Amino acid sequence: MDERAMNMTQTFPLVLTLPLCFAGGLLLGFAYFRALHWTTTLIVNGGSPVLALSLSLGRLIMIGVGFYLAVLLGGLALLAALAGVLTVKAMILRHDRGKQP
Repeated sequence: MDERAMNMTQTFPLVLTLPLCFAGGLLLGFAYFRALHWTTTLIVNGGSPVLALSLSLGRLIMIGVGFYLAVLLGGLALLAALAGVLTVKAMILRHDRGKQP
C-alpha cells in the first residue's frame, strides 16, 4: 500500500467507513441487480443483443470499480460493501419469491 492510500485509510475513522461502505454496497447491489433484471428481460423478450451485452459489461465494470474503491479503504470496508450487495440480493430474492405462483 502506498503512502497516499495509507493516509486515506487513517483519515476516515472505522465508525464512519463501515456504514458508508455498507450503504455504498446497498446502492451498488441495487444497481447491479436492476441491470441484471433489464438484461434478462431483454434476452427473454428478444431485445437488442448489443444492448444486453452493453448492460452486462456495464454492470460488471460498475461492481468491479465499486469493490476496488472499497478495497482502497481496507479489508473491513470491502466486507461491509459485500454485505450491502448480499443484503440487496436477499431482499430481491425474498420479494420475487412472493410473486411466483
